[in-house]
Amino acid sequence: MASMLHSQFTGNLASGTTVSDLLQSSSNGISGVPLKTLGRARLGMTKREFAVVAKVRKVKKHEYPWPDPDNADPNVKGGVLSHLSPFKPLKEKPKPVTLEFEKPLVALQKKIIDVQKMANETGLDFTDQIISLENKYQQALKDLYTHLTPIQRVNIARHPNRPTCLDHIFNITEKFVELHGDRGGYDDPAIITGLGSINGRSYMFIGQQKGRNTKENIMRNFGMPTPHGYRKALRMMYYADHHGFPIVTFIDTPGAYADLKSEELGQGEAIAHNLRTMFGLKVPIVSIVMGEGGSGGALAIGCCNKMLMLENAVFYVASPEACAAILWKTAKASPKAAEKLKITATELTKLQISDGIIPEPLGGAHADPYWTSQQIKSAIVESMDELLKMDTEELLKHRMLKYRKLGGFQEGIPQDPIKKAHMKKTEKTVVPRPDNSELEGEVEKLKEQILKAKKSSAAPPDSGMNEMIDKLKEEIDYEYSVAAKSLGFKDKIVMLQEEFAKARNSKDQLIQPALLDKMQKLKDEFNQNLHKAPNYESLSSKLGMLKEVSTAKSLSEKNKEASPLQLEIQKKYKDILDQPDIKQKIEALKAEIKNSGASGVDNLDQGLKEKIGQVKKEIELELADALEPLGVRVNKVPVSVKAKVDELNKESNKIIKDVISSSSELRSKIELLKIEVASAGATPSTESKNKMQALQQDIKQGIEKAINSSALKEKFEQIKAEIAEAIESSEEANESFVSGNSNGSTPINLEANRIYS
Repeated sequence: MASMLHSQFTGNLASGTTVSDLLQSSSNGISGVPLKTLGRARLGMTKREFAVVAKVRKVKKHEYPWPDPDNADPNVKGGVLSHLSPFKPLKEKPKPVTLEFEKPLVALQKKIIDVQKMANETGLDFTDQIISLENKYQQALKDLYTHLTPIQRVNIARHPNRPTCLDHIFNITEKFVELHGDRGGYDDPAIITGLGSINGRSYMFIGQQKGRNTKENIMRNFGMPTPHGYRKALRMMYYADHHGFPIVTFIDTPGAYADLKSEELGQGEAIAHNLRTMFGLKVPIVSIVMGEGGSGGALAIGCCNKMLMLENAVFYVASPEACAAILWKTAKASPKAAEKLKITATELTKLQISDGIIPEPLGGAHADPYWTSQQIKSAIVESMDELLKMDTEELLKHRMLKYRKLGGFQEGIPQDPIKKAHMKKTEKTVVPRPDNSELEGEVEKLKEQILKAKKSSAAPPDSGMNEMIDKLKEEIDYEYSVAAKSLGFKDKIVMLQEEFAKARNSKDQLIQPALLDKMQKLKDEFNQNLHKAPNYESLSSKLGMLKEVSTAKSLSEKNKEASPLQLEIQKKYKDILDQPDIKQKIEALKAEIKNSGASGVDNLDQGLKEKIGQVKKEIELELADALEPLGVRVNKVPVSVKAKVDELNKESNKIIKDVISSSSELRSKIELLKIEVASAGATPSTESKNKMQALQQDIKQGIEKAINSSALKEKFEQIKAEIAEAIESSEEANESFVSGNSNGSTPINLEANRIYS
């Protein structure tokens, strides 16, 4: 072959023969030289050099991790490292897309353009008209975007020009290096991952990437990841966890790709693996829902410590169209489905699924992508500053509790079959509540009935009183609930009820003192603010009516419970006063007192006082004789001694109140006894009875132990001695006052019995 390189050929051979021709099989010519060439060649003895030249194909220059900043494209934001990503600004500006509900704004924009065009053509000044139209446009834009319906927010979240994950990443990071591959043979372009820095702190970014035009959408699979994408995200999560990089995920997908190949490759397993792994990562995770977060495809990178949503983003388990097709058999019902699903940022924040809302400019994120990115940046930095203060154990617990607290559950409530079948709420029949004037009229009628019964000595209407008390209690409960709701106590009361229910279900007999103190504090706070409630006057009026009716009922029950002996004494006393001679003497005394012109008992002359005393003694003697067959002994206790007894009772009650208020243990036991009595109802169980008896015994012993005062005992013994002395002197002065039957006799206080007259 070397000899052939020095063969005697003309210059045409060197210039016209290619390398492939020279390397062909020798069957095509002599010694590898084509026959065609040999036919044209002129043989000669002159030797010439022969050279083989190969043209090297141009290839793309390799981009090293740290390219020269001077050669960087000035149009690409995000620093020199952003050039490593194939994601570049679009050469052409995306075409504006007008949503259905935005068409009135387009008409206003067209008017503004027409007026400006007219001003340019005619040279006239239309500044005022243009300013007026622009103000009108801005007001219409504000009104429209502050009252968006759920389905309108869904349409904004799906807007073709909405900024993508990489748009936001390049706007918020100083440096960003995109990382590729799942180490299983594939790199899913629908999931992007990479390392970037914000304010000097490094983060691992993982996001779902949609395309900005049809070509990119096809390449990115419209933001629907395959199992390769989720395994790629999982690999980067392990990488971030190993090196201690906080993780930021961007969610924007209609859902995981659900074709046959993805299912064969284990789509469900890949999502489940991500869910399990994210709960165990030892670095903080913040998720940003940029557009739509669809089902498990979104949740696979969304198990985070904090989830933040853009104002017009949505997060759902099924799209409104799919939900409408299932429930109402038509996708046209998607507006209704979007409303029922509670998928907007505002509603999900109320349900504590989302932890915050990131504002968007009027017109959506696509109206000002850079401003939106800066809001996302601020939210990420603020959340990460809070999460990075936690240690590993606290961080994992915080992530677990975020998802454990979601949802509310009710058990043991029977489900209406019709409601279950048709999924419709049963309409509650609203009973009109009576006015205060109606209740006052009913109470007045009841009072009249009680007075008539009293005059005729008949029994008062117990059934009417019971019905009125139940009615007033129901109305007062309603007024209290309205007051609690208006004063903002409803949620606190509900939470306290749940805590109390849990405490009652526990095996401990006594509730924790902390819970009782909490109940007491809430009760005191509510009572202090009750006068601020709008229905306070109505509540006070109904409470007053209940007090009146309850007092009347208690007096009626006391009269019913009076012993036959007391009724007999009352009857005897009345018969004595009705005797003609006694009646005549009383009338004569009344006339003399009237004629004397005395203003009080102290101003009466001595003779008149003696007459009154004589009549009084005569009545007492008559009463003693009348009660003798009943085995009753009459003793007269002085008024001064009775006053001392009342004073001792008041003092004792005051000491008992002070003891209870100073002892938190006694107070908690009394509150617990009240609750136990209320919950037991009219027919308490054996367990409830035992609990109540035990509590009563504990309370009595506690009070007796605390009230063991020597001063009180001394006063009691002194009053007891005075009563005994008064009775003894009375017996000596008036032996006739004592009945002959001393066996089983009962002493009666005349001063107390005068009330029966």
